[in-house]
Amino acid sequence: MGIGTAVLLCVFYPDSIYSLHSSFMTNKRINKISNEGEIFKVPLEIAKLSNLVVTTLGEEEHDDDHDDNDDDDNAVEIPLPNVKASVLAKVVEFCTHYKEEPMKPITTPLESMVIDEIVQSFYARFVEVDQVMLFELVTAANFMDIKPLLDLTCLAVSIYIKGKSPDEIRRIFNISNDMSQGDGGQVGDESKMTPNGSASH
Repeated sequence: MGIGTAVLLCVFYPDSIYSLHSSFMTNKRINKISNEGEIFKVPLEIAKLSNLVVTTLGEEEHDDDHDDNDDDDNAVEIPLPNVKASVLAKVVEFCTHYKEEPMKPITTPLESMVIDEIVQSFYARFVEVDQVMLFELVTAANFMDIKPLLDLTCLAVSIYIKGKSPDEIRRIFNISNDMSQGDGGQVGDESKMTPNGSASH
């Protein structure tokens, strides 16, 4: 597009410039790299559900208008050393679906401990994973700063440990049993906030 054409578009068809920019931003992709080096190419609008991505793109987007490279050359790579490929695949699945069907907000206090009564069916099924994967999803959501995913996975953890004894909760979270008997009642509450294996203080 020549300079003259661009000027005419700006003057007579300002909406066209907005449409061109929106089209470019929609087609732009982010390369998310797992800790094994596997690359996941994610559309920008989906990737931006992660505040980590938004922060990383803060300076990158200022250079877009001056770069004539194709999308692959112009893609922003975001290494995620704390996220396994299998976990990142689940994160991308969540974000992709969220773009089409946003999850209902999870509010507290919870009105139910039945997850299907709190969120839509897709999200209830999404967290039907083993304990290791669930905790890794919590960690990934926290690291990538994806609030809806963090809310969902923490909800699933809370439901998972509900009704379990302090000893069972210690085993789940790998908490050493060196507390006094009087501290035992606090384990459940503290562990709900720290599915990474250490109690909060």
